[in-house]
Amino acid sequence: MIPRELKLFQAAAIAEAISWAGLLIGMYFKYLGGGNEIGVKIFGPVHGVLFMVYIVTVLYIARKYDRGLKELFIGLVCAVPPFFTLYYDRRVMKWWRSKEKAPANAAG
Repeated sequence: MIPRELKLFQAAAIAEAISWAGLLIGMYFKYLGGGNEIGVKIFGPVHGVLFMVYIVTVLYIARKYDRGLKELFIGLVCAVPPFFTLYYDRRVMKWWRSKEKAPANAAG
């Protein structure tokens, strides 16, 4: 069973990626499609909030699960390029599944 904080992280990663899509579409219409700014005005602040939620959840799970500085760095860097939060979500969930399958006395 996936812990609540990992589900929250997963939701934040997916929501941040969706907000990136909305912001990119809004930027297209603003700069290449006639100057309509409504998409950027809506998705800009939404993306900003979801970006911060993603950052907080990455910091939290890195600390709670002692993921190390390398994983923390990868998670934080994945917040910058569009849709890379989805990659990091898959990475974390793959790690969690391998941790769940490991014997109770195994290190990891």
